[in-house]
Order: sequence, then structure tokens, then C-alpha cells
Amino acid sequence: MIAKLTGIPELFGDHIILTVSGVGYEVHATADALALINSQSSAERTNEITLYTFLWVREDALELYGFASPEEIKIFKYLLQVSGVGPKTALAITNQGVKPIVEAVQSGNVSFFKSVPRVGKRSAQKIIIELTPKLGALEELDLTPLSDIHRDVFEALVSLGYDEQAVSKVVRSLDVETLELKSAIQRAIKELSTQ
Repeated sequence: MIAKLTGIPELFGDHIILTVSGVGYEVHATADALALINSQSSAERTNEITLYTFLWVREDALELYGFASPEEIKIFKYLLQVSGVGPKTALAITNQGVKPIVEAVQSGNVSFFKSVPRVGKRSAQKIIIELTPKLGALEELDLTPLSDIHRDVFEALVSLGYDEQAVSKVVRSLDVETLELKSAIQRAIKELSTQ
């Protein structure tokens, strides 16, 4: 495994050629890693930089991914362990920044992950569920499935523009099973307006 490389970087679009002892390694780099190079002046472009790296092995290719810090590569590896998340998606998520990712997982912020290309609602939920044991949670996630009426109320309120996390909390706290859909939505809206 190639864990770390120190060499002279050249920018090629969204990746870097890092020359180490005369050998050029193509590295798909995070925004922070690219910023290390962009921060250098033209005269400094011959200075070496160090990237933490991860080698992705496929049947038809070897791809090297580069990171500016140990924290970035740690998050990237956690994301790769989530079923359905490949290296390109993991890199796109890692580009959002370590601290915002940790905060999004801890607060159960599905919208944060959905804002990343190729990440849908289910993938976002899966990321939060699988990374919570590794990154901790600000409050325990309630993973019990919603009933049909709960789900209908939840979807109606989200479509009205209410925050998913707040809606989920309110809907789960209400006894909506004995109510008609309209009454359940009204009661949930009333509860949300007091928060």
C-alpha cells in the first residue's frame, strides 16, 4: 500500500502528477490537497509537498487518491466502507471538509450529504447510520421504521419546506395513528411552530 508520497506537484485539472524520485504518480486529490499547490507561487512550484495517499485497486485499474491531512484520509476510508459509496463519491464528500462532515453525521443532517452529486436520500441516510458509531452522535438516531401514516406526514411536511431532522423528531413524538392525515399534518405543524 502506498500510504504517503512526497514529491514535486504539477496540476492537471482535477488531479495532480506528483513526481517522486523521477517517477510521476497520477493522484486524484481533494480540494485541500489541490490548495496546497495553488497556494504556491510560480517560483515555489518546484517545492515538494507531502500527500497522504490511498490506492484503490480495481480489476482494470489502479487509482491513487491524495489528501492534505491524516483526518481527510480517515474520513475518506470511513466513507468507502459504506455500501454503494465508491472512491469518486467518497472524494466528493471529503471535499466538503472534515469538520462539516463530522457535524453532519453527529446531527443526522441528511440534506448535507444529499447536496453532493450522486448522493441520494438513501445513500445519505446510510452514510449517517454507518459513520455514527465511528464519529459519535449528538443525539441517538431513532432507526425504527416509520409507519405509513408517519411517512405520509413526514413527506408532506418536508415538501412544505420544513427541516427533515426537525420533522422526523416531531412526527415520531406524535401519536398520529389515531388521526386522519390532514389532522396529523396540522398537529405536526403546530408542534413545529413552537420549536
